[in-house]
Amino acid sequence: QVQLVESGGGLVQPGGSLGLSCVASGSIFKINFMGWYRQAPGKERELVAFISNDDNINYTDSVKGRFTISSNNAKNMVYLQMNSLKPEDTAVYTCRMNMWGRDYWGKGTLVTVSS
Repeated sequence: QVQLVESGGGLVQPGGSLGLSCVASGSIFKINFMGWYRQAPGKERELVAFISNDDNINYTDSVKGRFTISSNNAKNMVYLQMNSLKPEDTAVYTCRMNMWGRDYWGKGTLVTVSS
């Protein structure tokens, strides 16, 4: 059974930084990509960033230059470093992994940006 567990969420002031981690466990074979999504209150879930197994990286426009996604393939982990956080970044951040064409999702971690 494959599980994804996120950590690192919390409360941060505008302009601050926060780092998220996601670890995948279980029967892990040939990850195609891992990514971060977020869902703000009253809004649809949106892609934040993803990284493929050949290090192709993509960000949504609103986080470019502020967020950095990285991965550790040996540890089946993906990270999201978030800098210059804004109140509009407040959301539940969820990790997604695609393996053999199948998607796996974590339960999410809440990030609140507020003074």
